[in-house]
Amino acid sequence: MEKLELIKKKEKLLAMIIRNDYVCDGVDFITSNEYSQQVAYMHHPAGKTIDAHIHNMIHRNVVLTQEVLFIKKGKLRVDFYDDYEDYLESRILNYGDVILLVSGGHGFQVLEEVEMIEVKQGPYSGEMDKKRFAGISEEEVKIKE
Repeated sequence: MEKLELIKKKEKLLAMIIRNDYVCDGVDFITSNEYSQQVAYMHHPAGKTIDAHIHNMIHRNVVLTQEVLFIKKGKLRVDFYDDYEDYLESRILNYGDVILLVSGGHGFQVLEEVEMIEVKQGPYSGEMDKKRFAGISEEEVKIKE
């Protein structure tokens, strides 16, 4: 299993999974600048100082919600779909894994009691924020290891 997994349909990126055992030194921006949600992995030694700072107000135009899930506990299956609601494959997320959902659709099946944190652009628009569709059956699941 890769420590950084890219889930693609042809050349279109649907999601990025950062496994719990992913490691690098310093700061690694995993996302490209075009994404409306930015994710970086940071690893610093004890004693490192990160300068105090304030983020400047910058107007951004966000047209697609991208979300990040942090798995705190349990096991979660993620089913990936393209923009046309066609199923691609599934992956299992475990404690400590992080996923950025970039594009396309997704569904989830809780395999073990799960606790997770979701981060996405706001404000949340409730049901206007998403289009629901029929997902796959258990018989159709293709888990990619």
